[in-house]
Amino acid sequence: MLIQLSIRDIVLIDRLDLAFEPGLSVLTGETGAGKSILLDSLSLALGGRGDGGLVRHGEDKGQVTAVFDVALAHPLRGLLQENAIDEDGENIIFRRVQSADGRTRAYVNDQPVSAQLLRQAGSLLVEIHGQHDDRALVDTEAHRTLLDAFAGLIEEATAVGTHFRTWKDAGREARTHRAKVEAAQREADYIRSSVDELEKLSPVDGEEDELADNRSRMMKSERIAGDISEASEYLNGNASPVPHLASLVRRLERKAAEAPGLLEETVEALDEALNYLSEAQNQVEAALRRTEFDPRELERVEERLFALRAASRKYAVPVTGLPALAAKMIADLADLDHGEERLKQLDAREKEAEAIYFAAARNLSAKRQNAGKALSEAVMAELPALKLDRARFMAEIEADEESAGAWGIDRVEFHVQTNPGTRPGPITKVASGGELSRFLLALKVALADRGSAPTLVFDEIDTGVGGAVADAIGQRLKRLSSRVQVLSVTHAPQVAARADTHLLISKGVTGEESGRVSTRVATMDDDARQEEIARMLAGASITAEARAAAGKLLKGEG
Repeated sequence: MLIQLSIRDIVLIDRLDLAFEPGLSVLTGETGAGKSILLDSLSLALGGRGDGGLVRHGEDKGQVTAVFDVALAHPLRGLLQENAIDEDGENIIFRRVQSADGRTRAYVNDQPVSAQLLRQAGSLLVEIHGQHDDRALVDTEAHRTLLDAFAGLIEEATAVGTHFRTWKDAGREARTHRAKVEAAQREADYIRSSVDELEKLSPVDGEEDELADNRSRMMKSERIAGDISEASEYLNGNASPVPHLASLVRRLERKAAEAPGLLEETVEALDEALNYLSEAQNQVEAALRRTEFDPRELERVEERLFALRAASRKYAVPVTGLPALAAKMIADLADLDHGEERLKQLDAREKEAEAIYFAAARNLSAKRQNAGKALSEAVMAELPALKLDRARFMAEIEADEESAGAWGIDRVEFHVQTNPGTRPGPITKVASGGELSRFLLALKVALADRGSAPTLVFDEIDTGVGGAVADAIGQRLKRLSSRVQVLSVTHAPQVAARADTHLLISKGVTGEESGRVSTRVATMDDDARQEEIARMLAGASITAEARAAAGKLLKGEG
């Protein structure tokens, strides 16, 4: 329920904080006092259309904050969770900032949200109904939802929706598989030859890189093998300096004894050089062995590498994608080979899902037909007291299996006949503004709290009626308020007298120097309520008789 409404700098309101209670709250006041401003402000906070003209003259921006006490199991909390909005705690706070340039900003629990999400969230908490804004009756989609709520069929309708989606999903799967089978049939010869080729080729992940590396190594070895061989021939062949150096070292060693101190270092250096040459011989031989390869191996590697790359170009995929392509083509062949059997299974599943859906939808339709009669009777029972005793209300339910959907097979629309002899028709086309509001009130009473937001706002639905009809409207608003919170803007004293909370809307100058007019709201006590209801009865000049009549209304004796 709505527990607080705070308004800053909206039209004639500079600063206003209102607390709301459960039950029936009425807002009264003279014409032009600002009752519509309060409803416009509430609508703005709930995601209604913004307008720079709403900002109080001379201010850059206005703001409206609405605080709601929301049950933990209310659908709003699920919506907020889906949109990553913090919803901890009992209260949910809606806030809308309206700039004078027309731009708006929306917040839920101080987290920025889109106006669309704000509007969607607000519709779950508050319904605003007036003579020319009864969206619950204008939207025929809502008629089916209201009928299901009245009959307790919401869960069954949800189940029908689930069956519908299962049926459609099965159909999509069958159509997708059929298209694959047909495409595979058209390309069967090509796919089979391709599979044969790829299976013979048998590509392996990472094979291209390995082959390319081997080919590069062998080709490099081939280019440098001649130089290494020449070095080997020089070090190890007939022209090798090693034997000559070895013989020279031996002769010098023998001469060294004849001339001590003269040849020792020379012999040592030559001996070291001989060791280095010997090591060089070993390294050259090792290098030469490493360059050795079988030319037939190079030929095999190149043939394999070129075959993989040719297949890559042919099938327009990287070499690394050939294994996956082969697997896909094999799967396509399997679909082709086993497709008819699989398709029969999918078609059977679709037909079974269709049968389950229509069985559930027809059962729901039968219950809706019965519920439509019961709802019509319940609404009709409320009409005589609302000065609609010659009118008829009918919940028209037309089953059309060709238009089956997640909602079932029924088109539900509320029709009325306002006078005997006239042609019945859709309620929004046949009923006048005042009649529409009273039909809505009768419908809401018949529904009780089913299919209703926790807060209902009625804007002057008693316009143009008085006496017993106004009292009947008051009685029904009071009955509604025992199940949901009801706010009513009214000019009827009979309605105002039944309120649990009475708010008086007035306007006055805020300061003698500024001369600015502001709207004010006051919660009235019993004496003030009697005086206001007397004004509503008598007009500007309140008489003792009017005060006495007001007292009787407040006591329920009017």
